[in-house]
Amino acid sequence: MSSGSTDIDLLIEARWVVPVEPHGVVLDHHAVAVDKGAIVALMPTAQARAMYAPRERVELGEHVLIPGLINSHTHNPMTLLRGLADDLPLMVWLQQHIWPAEAKVIGPEFVRDGVELAVAEMLRGGTTCANENYFFPDVIGATYRRLGFRAVVGLPVIEFPTAWAKSQDEYFERATEVHDSFLGDTLISTAFAPHAPYTVSDQSFERIRVLADQLDIPVHLHTHETAHEVEEEKKKSGLRPFQRLQKLGLINDRLIAVHMTQMTDGEIAACAEAGVSVVHCPESNLKLASGFSPVEKLRKAGVNVAIGTDGCASNNDLDMFGEMRTAAMLAKAVANDAAAFDAAYTLRAATLNGARALGLEAQIGSIEVGKQADLAAVRLSDLETQPLFHVASQLVYATGRHQVTDVWIAGARKLAGRVLVGMDTHAILARTHAWRERIAAIDAVAPEVA
Repeated sequence: MSSGSTDIDLLIEARWVVPVEPHGVVLDHHAVAVDKGAIVALMPTAQARAMYAPRERVELGEHVLIPGLINSHTHNPMTLLRGLADDLPLMVWLQQHIWPAEAKVIGPEFVRDGVELAVAEMLRGGTTCANENYFFPDVIGATYRRLGFRAVVGLPVIEFPTAWAKSQDEYFERATEVHDSFLGDTLISTAFAPHAPYTVSDQSFERIRVLADQLDIPVHLHTHETAHEVEEEKKKSGLRPFQRLQKLGLINDRLIAVHMTQMTDGEIAACAEAGVSVVHCPESNLKLASGFSPVEKLRKAGVNVAIGTDGCASNNDLDMFGEMRTAAMLAKAVANDAAAFDAAYTLRAATLNGARALGLEAQIGSIEVGKQADLAAVRLSDLETQPLFHVASQLVYATGRHQVTDVWIAGARKLAGRVLVGMDTHAILARTHAWRERIAAIDAVAPEVA
């Protein structure tokens, strides 16, 4: 080390680095230099050792370092409802099981404990950012901030009273209060989260459009999730939900459109032209038999496609490695093209495309100088990922989340050798078990669960 070495907080030396941008690049024996939470250099390890004097050095001789994965659509408090009502179609699942159960348990403690369980699971799977959509966003944001986890917190709007708000005006008043409370936060930002076209009025959508522009935040919306949803809207208004949103001025570059299983070629072209981001949740869509999003068509049209797990009540996990694999496989089957949604693009969909959808592409999503050091180290020496010919392919098609060993968010270590940093797993499990007993006692739960 030369006497002219620059002091930095952290140097991570990896066997491989996949920066995501430039696209499809795999760097051998490279290091990422981190200082004050940001990436200050990406260069060959030998060069980095000569240039920097790190306060901490992490050597990852059998690992690939990737940007932290971005789960672009979640309902993380619902992690406490994992497995509650399985093998049911969307509307039966939602109206007869999930909503009644939620009505009896939802509150700040449920939300806090569900988010904490979810964060523990996500970190152990290499996820460093979530696009959250649930009630009590004040508690959600505060919990993510306390745990040092990056999140976009949805500001819910729905047309019926809930434990969070009793009227349309109250939803909007509370939304702006929560937004203001996180202004300038380094980890927490906000988005409007109207539930879906079938639960949100034109009047509310118009208010959202105006406020989203004023506050400069995205609009995170379930839409075209099922054929039933599309048919019901056509009966009601004579329009497909997408057409209704177009009429209301919501098809624009702020829109994070989730699911989108029912798409015409014209709608795909309109998304591309308007700059809409689509979040693909393949496992939730498969489990609820909601349909197949034409993501390869969307990709070819130039639409920004990101990946999300959806909530644990309909997935039933927050495993972005599993989601990447399912997304790639399903896209090939739907497009009838084995080359569709290739490994490098799939990894991009789970990282940089997610950041772009959330309006965070200047901060996260790739390993580039100036961005936040949100990073995940994945051990590829396990027998399940040997022999190794192509790193990106192995990550998407063969790697399990158990191979994630270390995770950093804004340069702070959150997972060290598979051990969560600063989180009490015994306490998390104890609270989870207590919620299980309480939820199991609710009448809405199927007898075999109780």
